[in-house]
Amino acid sequence: MPLFWKAYTSDVTQFIADLKTKKPTLEAEQRAGRALLWDKQIDRGAEQGYADARVAQTPYVYFSRSKPR
Repeated sequence: MPLFWKAYTSDVTQFIADLKTKKPTLEAEQRAGRALLWDKQIDRGAEQGYADARVAQTPYVYFSRSKPR
């Protein structure tokens, strides 16, 4: 390996590294945003109730069957 060899970093990697140096609070803000939208406690009882109340879909949803007389 020559002395002037440098590991390759892509443009995207360089951009992200520069962004993190310019805004050091970026990762904390991302984690806070994730916690706000995604990291929620799941109510297992409600989930089971939703699953029990689910109605099976008809095989062909675009066909409107008329009710028998």
